[in-house]
Amino acid sequence: MLLRRDPATGALSRAGVAARTPSPSFLARHPHLPVLYAVNELTEGTVSAWTVDADGGLTPLAVQPTGGAHPCHLAVTADGRHLVAANYGSGSVAVLPLDAAGAPGERTDLVRHEGAGPVADRQEGPHAHMVAPDPDGSGLLAVDLGADRVFRYVLDPVSGRLTAPQTPLAAEPGSGPRHLARHPDGTLYVVAELAATLTGWRVDPATGALAAGEARPTSDGPGPVYPSELAIGRDGRFTYVANRGPDTVAVFDDERRVAEVPTGGTWPRHLALMGDHLYVANERSHSVVAFALGAEDGVPRALGEPTPLPSPTCVLPWVPAAR
Repeated sequence: MLLRRDPATGALSRAGVAARTPSPSFLARHPHLPVLYAVNELTEGTVSAWTVDADGGLTPLAVQPTGGAHPCHLAVTADGRHLVAANYGSGSVAVLPLDAAGAPGERTDLVRHEGAGPVADRQEGPHAHMVAPDPDGSGLLAVDLGADRVFRYVLDPVSGRLTAPQTPLAAEPGSGPRHLARHPDGTLYVVAELAATLTGWRVDPATGALAAGEARPTSDGPGPVYPSELAIGRDGRFTYVANRGPDTVAVFDDERRVAEVPTGGTWPRHLALMGDHLYVANERSHSVVAFALGAEDGVPRALGEPTPLPSPTCVLPWVPAAR
């Protein structure tokens, strides 16, 4: 679906169906070209690509298999030459080359993770949940909920092949790391779905190694809490975490939770920041809710009524890329 945003007020309005594709979930964009990508969460997973027209319409560009089951996340490398995808069901990371138009070609690599965790019904094997290329092009992080690991790879820009992973970051057993975000100071913030915690991994200035800080609860409940997405504000002060179950957004200042507000819906699968506004996709109540962020305290405050939308799972702000 295509939504229009009023940049002054942050309010949303529906502009219609942008494209039809089977079981889409996470979205990503090309860093230099007007191209949009989506994973198709199928048993035989695929990625779909479209060129984005000036009016926001989508023109089909290509569809390629990911080589795994139920891909749930994808990203484009900083140089715009490769698309990487996380196959949740089969616990693997796929690499697909991108041509001059941004169209994905046949896979150049597929790496399956190894490992399991103590939560039997969720961690019987690896479940890759996020792929995060380094902004400087030096590597790639892959978050695995099933293995309780964050794997690190180096991607050869010529062959499109991944190196054997370096020593992975080991999360707390049974915590189920889901997504991460990079802070401007170099800290990696990792949200754990099964433990419902946020942890900052900080760089040791002497060795360059990453050491985990204290794991902070993302919510006070009640009931089970399953955090989904996190985002860091543009000045780096506040971090926002969506909590499914209590259906809230938690606000962290550094690693200290300073506020928790209702999302105005049920089962917040994703959230995204755009300027001074926050947008939350409430999957089970079929709505996207817009929030204004407090200039001093960073606390989200709902703007008007939710925007109806069938089962939203990802919100991708779109600003034309600089040429």
